[in-house]
Amino acid sequence: MAAVAGTFPGFSKWVFACPEDHPQPASAKRDSLPYKPLFFSPEQYRMVEHMAEMIIPEDGTPGAKTAGVAEFIDFMVANRVPVSASRDIRSTEDAIQSGNQAQASFILGLGWMNARCHAEFGSNFMDCAPDQQNSLLEELAYKEKFKPTTETGREFFRMMRDYTVVGYYTTKIGLESLGYPGLRTSWPKMPGCTHPDDPEHAHLREPKISNLPALRSAG
Repeated sequence: MAAVAGTFPGFSKWVFACPEDHPQPASAKRDSLPYKPLFFSPEQYRMVEHMAEMIIPEDGTPGAKTAGVAEFIDFMVANRVPVSASRDIRSTEDAIQSGNQAQASFILGLGWMNARCHAEFGSNFMDCAPDQQNSLLEELAYKEKFKPTTETGREFFRMMRDYTVVGYYTTKIGLESLGYPGLRTSWPKMPGCTHPDDPEHAHLREPKISNLPALRSAG
């Protein structure tokens, strides 16, 4: 799944964990070029990037922002690639439907976050103080802090967390942050995408799409 994203040349920061002798995408050498979101609006993308960093912050090891996790999330959502699904995926049609659902859920969830912040704090999520942002995410992440009116937000947070974790721990930065002792020997042997010419992957480039109307330890 993440190996497919590794073939995309438009990333600025996110780089798939591939072996040292595996050709790197052009994006690995283009840190100076900003990433252009494929699915999210600029405002939505900044919100996704900020929330990902809250879920996996920089605390002695690089966080989600440094690893470019928001780029991964945007790419996967734009291409309708589900990371977590509420249904079994047994066919291409199932995968497409789950991808469509993920797109709609992200738009709904981001809107819900802003609406909730307006109701509680009088501002959009990104305009709230850090302690207010953290308070809201804790209400969505920890069972003992759940509130009856936050079901939509909790579902969105779970999905956001799943995409963040997959995006982070499929990079070298993410693997190194685990302190995995076998990394030095296994890293050169880690496979990249074994079928980059598969026609099923040919569409995973910059798609034409239309606009649609922390917590690491959280269980």
